[in-house]
Amino acid sequence: MTAAMLDSRSQEDWDAELSSAQVSVLRTHAALLAEVFADQCADTLASEDYFSAAYGRPIVGPQAIRFPASLQEASITSRQDKNEKPSKYTADRQMPGAYEGETVTRRRLFSGGALAVGGIATAAIGLPALGFALGPGFTRTEPHRWQDVGPVEDFNDTSYTPKVIDLVADVADSGKTPVYIRRYNGALDGRKGSDLPYLAISNRCTHVGCPVHYAQAAGMFLCPCHGGVYGARGQVMGGPPVRPLDRFYTRVVDGRVEVGARFSLDSHFNRFPHPRDPSQHLDGIWKYLYPARPTT
Repeated sequence: MTAAMLDSRSQEDWDAELSSAQVSVLRTHAALLAEVFADQCADTLASEDYFSAAYGRPIVGPQAIRFPASLQEASITSRQDKNEKPSKYTADRQMPGAYEGETVTRRRLFSGGALAVGGIATAAIGLPALGFALGPGFTRTEPHRWQDVGPVEDFNDTSYTPKVIDLVADVADSGKTPVYIRRYNGALDGRKGSDLPYLAISNRCTHVGCPVHYAQAAGMFLCPCHGGVYGARGQVMGGPPVRPLDRFYTRVVDGRVEVGARFSLDSHFNRFPHPRDPSQHLDGIWKYLYPARPTT
């Protein structure tokens, strides 16, 4: 259909095809689009070409969709407002809590200062607490030195001799601990541990850390707290302990026995150079779930 044919159509023909309800809907759409896109495409939306593309035919006559002058003026006013410099007062910007004479820069200054003071106060309280909680885990407290425990004549391969060594350095008597020592016995101890001339066993129970004692008559280590029982090699024989008693490295220098660093064992007497805390399993996947830390 040509433009001449469209122009020749009477208003009655258009009214027959476009009911008043349809015209009302189209006008409502136009008003909404004008409010949303007035700044960018008001001229396009107001043109007949737009409705031609949208509805398949032009709209002419008295019922043609046109943007009201108020919307066009609003579009111009909106453009002008965007070019104007915003007010420096919080009251003009209708900011929450604004009062007469308060500037935006003043509010930003005080807000930033309050946040900075709060951050400093939080750091002053939180950082020392965090360091106190995590710091010991990265500081080794056990001594890295060999300690003389006596001549080789003091020890035999059938029973343990108790000695006292420094477990934690520089804390006087509270850092000392008993250790049970005997000479390596291949028939009793097996092949594992044969590289150490003496067997030095810790008296710290692997359940919750209570001190154990060696019962000479029974040939066992006993824990009085929760009934833990260990065999002659420190292996678990009964009770709640989760692994054998920890041991110490040993060596002989000029006829004297020396005790070195402590290490932990799993139930198969495999060594773990860094000792674990009590109640920490070392068999299977548990050795990965309980990683070592330097201060244990």
